[in-house]
Amino acid sequence: MLHSSNLLHSSPLLYRLLLHPTKFKPRFLFYPPLIPPPPPPPFHPLKLFSMATSSSSHSHSHKYTNRLASEQSPYLLQHAHNPVDWYPWGEEAFSEARRRDAPIFLSIGYSTCHWCHVMEVESFEDEGVAKLLNDWFVSIKVDREERPDVDKVYMTYVQALYGGGGWPLSVFLSPDLKPLMGGTYFPPDDKYGRPGFKTILRKVKVAWDSKRDMLVKSGASAIEQLSEALSASSVSDKLPDGVSDEALGLCSEQLSGSYDSKYGGFGSAPKFPRPVEINLMLYHSQKLEDTGKAGEANRSQKMVFFSLQCMAKGGIHDHIGGGFHRYSVDECWHVPHFEKMLYDQGQLVNVYLDAFSITKDTFYSCIARDILDYLRRDMIGPEGEIFSAEDADSAEFEGATRKKEGAFYIWTTVEVEEILGDHAALFKEHYYIKQPGNCDLSKMSDSHNEFKGKNVLIERKDASEMASKYGMSVETYQEILGVCRRKLFEVRSRRSRPHLDDKVIVSWNGLAISSLARASKILKSEVEGTKFNFPVVGTEPKEYLAIAEKAAFFIRKQLYNMETHRLYHSFRNSPSKAPGFLDDYAFLIAGLLDLYEFGGGISWLLWAIELQETQDALFLDKDGGGYFNNTGEDTSVLLRVKEDHDGAEPSGNSVSAINLIRLASMVSGSKAEHYKRNAEHLLAVFENRLKDMAMAVPLMCCAADMLCVPSRKQVVVVGERTCEEFESMLAAAHALYDPNRTVIHIDPNNKEEMEFWEVNNSNIALMAKNNYTTNKTVALVCQNFTCSPPVTDHSSLEALLSKKSSSSP
Repeated sequence: MLHSSNLLHSSPLLYRLLLHPTKFKPRFLFYPPLIPPPPPPPFHPLKLFSMATSSSSHSHSHKYTNRLASEQSPYLLQHAHNPVDWYPWGEEAFSEARRRDAPIFLSIGYSTCHWCHVMEVESFEDEGVAKLLNDWFVSIKVDREERPDVDKVYMTYVQALYGGGGWPLSVFLSPDLKPLMGGTYFPPDDKYGRPGFKTILRKVKVAWDSKRDMLVKSGASAIEQLSEALSASSVSDKLPDGVSDEALGLCSEQLSGSYDSKYGGFGSAPKFPRPVEINLMLYHSQKLEDTGKAGEANRSQKMVFFSLQCMAKGGIHDHIGGGFHRYSVDECWHVPHFEKMLYDQGQLVNVYLDAFSITKDTFYSCIARDILDYLRRDMIGPEGEIFSAEDADSAEFEGATRKKEGAFYIWTTVEVEEILGDHAALFKEHYYIKQPGNCDLSKMSDSHNEFKGKNVLIERKDASEMASKYGMSVETYQEILGVCRRKLFEVRSRRSRPHLDDKVIVSWNGLAISSLARASKILKSEVEGTKFNFPVVGTEPKEYLAIAEKAAFFIRKQLYNMETHRLYHSFRNSPSKAPGFLDDYAFLIAGLLDLYEFGGGISWLLWAIELQETQDALFLDKDGGGYFNNTGEDTSVLLRVKEDHDGAEPSGNSVSAINLIRLASMVSGSKAEHYKRNAEHLLAVFENRLKDMAMAVPLMCCAADMLCVPSRKQVVVVGERTCEEFESMLAAAHALYDPNRTVIHIDPNNKEEMEFWEVNNSNIALMAKNNYTTNKTVALVCQNFTCSPPVTDHSSLEALLSKKSSSSP
C-alpha cells in the first residue's frame, strides 16, 4: 500500500487534486482507515507499503462454491470457495444490485498479493462476515491484473480522497457503480481505535438506509470531478521551445538529489527498482557527453552503475535462481518482498543491457542473462507465452497449513554447511551468512524477527579480495561460487514452490519481448570466451531472438483478432473477456519494433504499424491529444484516464510517444508526418507535468527530448539475411548505446521486404538496390539527409558509429 507522503512517487496525477482541494470536496459520512497500523507479528509492517503482494492457491474445504468457480483468473479462483456470495465484474452483478436496491461491495486484488490473502483468511472465509456481506450487499471480486481499467477508477477515487491506496482495495458502490466510500485492507474487528471490517459493513448499511441521497450525490460528484481532472487535453499541438530540454535537466537534477550514495538507488526505504529512472539518467548523460559536458555525464553514469551493482549484489536479486524480487523493505536492497513480477524482469534486463553497452563490463551482461535465464527456466509456457508473476509466500515444509513469506528463498547456516561441505566457509563469508541470521543490516530489514536464524543472500565482499584471501584466481573463486549456487538451487527446487500466476498479460509480454530481442544482439559484444557461472547458463544470444518471436507468435495467435485488428488483454486457458488496454498496445508495439530492429522479420514491423492504427482508432483523443487508458466502450467503467506517471511500469502515453517517434523515423512522407504530429500533440497535453513534476514522468522527459533531436541516426544494413556477416553487422549496429538511433535491415532478395519499403520509404528501397552485392553485407549510416559511404564489415561499422557526430544534439 502507499503512504500519502509517497503520493508524488506513486500517483502524481492525483497530486493535482490534492494541491487544489477546493475543486474537490465530496462530503463523506466517515473516513474508513486507509492505512492500517502495523499488524502484529508474524506479518511484516512494511509489506503494507506498495504494489502489494502475496498469496497462493490454498486448500479450502469445498463446503461453499460461488460464481467465481467458473472464472479463469487465478485470483478469482482463489476465492471460489469462500462463503461470500461473490460475483465477477459484469452485468449479472449490477442487475442483482439494482433488483435488490442494495449497495455493492467491490474487492480488488491479485493472486500474488500478500494482504489480499490476509483479508481473505480473516474476513472472506469467516461465515459471520460472509452473512453480513450476503444479506446487505452484492459482493464483486476483481483481479486488477485482468481488469486494470476497473481498478484505475476506484483506486484513483480512494487515492484522491484519502491520500493513499493499495491492494486489497475495498470500495462500496451504488448499484449504478458510483463510489460511496472506500479503503484498503481492514482487519476483521475494531482495534487500535479504528473500526474493523464488520463495523464498517454495519456503518455503510446504516448510511445507505438513512442518508442514501447524500452518499450517491457525493459519489457522482467525485467521479465527475476526477473525470475532468484526469483527462487533460491541449489546444496547442506541440510543446513550446525549451520545455523538453528543461524537463530532462530538471528530472535528472531531482533524481540526483534523491540519490543514495551509500547504497545506490534513488529515494529511501522501501526501495523499488524503477527502471524508468535509470533510462532517464543514461539518456541525459549521453546528451551531456554529446554536448561536451563529459564531467557531468560521468557523474550521472556513476550513480546509475553503482545503483545497478548494489541491486545486483543485494537480496532483492535472487542469487540462486536468477531474476529480481519486487522491492526491498530496507535501504540496502537486502531483505526483499519476495514476489517476482514479469514487468520488473523485462525492464531490468534492458537497463542492465544499456549499462553493458556503455561500459562493456560483463558484470552487467551477466545480470541481464541471469534474468532472462530465470524467465526461460521458470516463466515460459509450452507455446512460448510468458507468465505474469510468482508469489512471495510458500509452505515452509510439506503439508504446512500456513504459508510464509520468503520460505522458498531463505537459508539457515546448518543447511548451507550440509549442502556445501568444504566450500561452505567461503560461500558463507561471500554472502554474509550467519548462524543467528543475517537480516540485521538495517533496523527496517526484519523489525518483527520473522527471519531470525534465517539468511537472505547478499554479496558484501569483493570477489578479487576474497580470491586472494583464499589463494586462488578470481575465475576459480567465481567458479566455486557458481558450483555452490547450483547445489543450493537443486535443494531449493525440491522445496514447496511459490504459487505461479500463469496468466499471460499482453503488455508485460511486450516488455519481455523487447528485452529478449535486444539481448540477442547486444550480448554479441561480450568478449569471446566469456565464462558464466550458474544461474546463468550461457545461451547463444540468437536463441533469445527465437524466444522473443515465439512469445510474439503466441500473442498473435491467441490474443489478437485478425478481422478487427484488436488485442485481448490477457490469456489463461482462453482469452479474457477484457479487451486490450492502451498499455497492451503501446508495450507490444515497442516490443515488436525491437523485435524488428534487432533482427526479426519485416512481418513484426508490419504488425506494429497495424497495431498503431488500431491504437489510434481506439484510444487517441483526436481533438485534445494523447491517449486514454481504455476505449470508453464499456459503460461500466466510469473513467477514461490519460495516464502519464512512469512508475513501476512506464505509462502508456510515454511509451506511445517513443513508438511514434521510432515509426516516424522508419517510414517517409505523410505517414511519418502523421506519427510525428500525434507525438507532438501527445507531449503538449502533458506540458505542465513535464515542467512542474518531471521526476514523475522520466520516460516522457526522454520522449520529449527525442522529438527535438534534429535528425535521428539511421543505420541501414543491406544483405542476405542468411549470411553470417549480416548478423555481425546487425550486432555492430546495436553495439553502442544510442537511444536516438533507428536500425533498418533489408534483404533485397526478399520480395515482401522490398515491396514494404517501396510503399513506405522509397529511399530505403533505392539504397537496398544500389548497394546490394551477392554474398556481401553493406551498411550505411544516415543523418541530416546525408549518408556515409557504405562499409562492408562489422568492425568498420562499429568504428563509424563510435565517432561523435558533429551534428549530434
